[in-house]
Amino acid sequence: MRKNFNYDTAALARMDRAHIIHPWAPLDKLATTEPFIVAESEGAYIYDSGGHRLLDGMGGMWCVNIGYGREEMAQAIADQVRRMCYFSPFGIISTPPSIEFGARLARYTPGDLKHVFFTTGGSTAVDSALRFVQFYFNFIGKPNKKHIITRDYAYHGSTYLSASVSGKPGDRGHLDFVTDTVHHLPAPNPYRRPDGMTEEEFRDAKVAELERKIVELGPDNVACFIAEPIMASGGVIVPPKGYHRRTLDVCHKYDVLYISDEVVTGFGRLGEIFASEPVFGLTPDIITTAKGLTSGYVPLGAFIVSDRLYARLTDSPEAKGKAFTNGFTYSAHPVACAAGLKNLEIIERENLCAHVRELGPYFQQRLGELIHLPLVGDVRGSHLMACVELVTDKGTKEPLPAEWEFPRRIIAETISRGLVVRPMAHLVVLSPPLIVNRGQVDELAEIMGAAIRAVTDGLVREGLWRD
Repeated sequence: MRKNFNYDTAALARMDRAHIIHPWAPLDKLATTEPFIVAESEGAYIYDSGGHRLLDGMGGMWCVNIGYGREEMAQAIADQVRRMCYFSPFGIISTPPSIEFGARLARYTPGDLKHVFFTTGGSTAVDSALRFVQFYFNFIGKPNKKHIITRDYAYHGSTYLSASVSGKPGDRGHLDFVTDTVHHLPAPNPYRRPDGMTEEEFRDAKVAELERKIVELGPDNVACFIAEPIMASGGVIVPPKGYHRRTLDVCHKYDVLYISDEVVTGFGRLGEIFASEPVFGLTPDIITTAKGLTSGYVPLGAFIVSDRLYARLTDSPEAKGKAFTNGFTYSAHPVACAAGLKNLEIIERENLCAHVRELGPYFQQRLGELIHLPLVGDVRGSHLMACVELVTDKGTKEPLPAEWEFPRRIIAETISRGLVVRPMAHLVVLSPPLIVNRGQVDELAEIMGAAIRAVTDGLVREGLWRD
């Protein structure tokens, strides 16, 4: 299906190459590769500047949960702009949308996580949460608790500190990171567990690794452990059942704070507003959130901290004259918070979390059928998160080599068939808008199958692979 657009794609492409710096784009391709220009959108579909319609298998970037083109979202944003577009958030200053949205969020948070600190996105939410942990331990007289434990293949953001606790190998080239107080543990990826090891044994080994690391560093030196409930950009890695609860118990045993990074898994992606407690049995000390917080309509992030921690700061004689001096010009932006309120209203009214719980198994089933394709080593995920992992040998699980340029190949094949996905090295991650229906799930799965078969045929023709 095509719309008649008036965009001058060639002119836009020239201006793009002349002026735009793209994140995560191969530098050697920028001068010669035509940019994929997304011009319009509606529902679960986007349109490129030539008017071609594509099913959005990425949900923007894990975030357009309520779908594109919601008129009531546009109206809520416009109304707030007219009412009051912005005021400084520093000091004891608030706006009605930020107050109301914080109170609404607190209805869904587990345990006593009731205090909200608004930021500008996921990276700044994680960065601010980590700085809050540092501030907290300094404040209560434990300044040696500086070390942060995280995991390989984690993704927590792009600020200096949030990037340092991220662990995707491809994101760490030619950049600097905090290394003296940040420690990465191997990812809890059941697909990559040793041969002959059960998932329960693998879980126990991963939990033991965390405890050993805390003991090795010294509990008096470890501040926190940060973990995504499902490791999203690292390949939709779903840890073994019980892993999160067990790691939480280890952390609390040694007075180590637990940060659950729900930037991706929150706001319905796993069928709950926050997945930590209802899906994983986990009540962390801090939750971070963004992306689906506004369904991508306006940038916004937040970390939410337990009353227990917050009270240690505010109900202390030492609080006099002290402040948590971390924040951003656009923290708690009133327009973004108004969008968040409307977004949550839509999710509640349309019962999108229940829809995800109902549709999720079918989404996983249809994608799971791809496992029969020769290059597919694993299909994994939960609800409306999934990853298809491509390997050269199902027995050895050897990933497709980088020189085969799998991302370029799969993008070409999916886009030509009317689907946009997110390839990363030998992985394809999928996170469609939560409004998708069974027919669109079928469309996505069928295009993915056809595209992988076409890539396979191309590799065979070029003599790179043989079944």
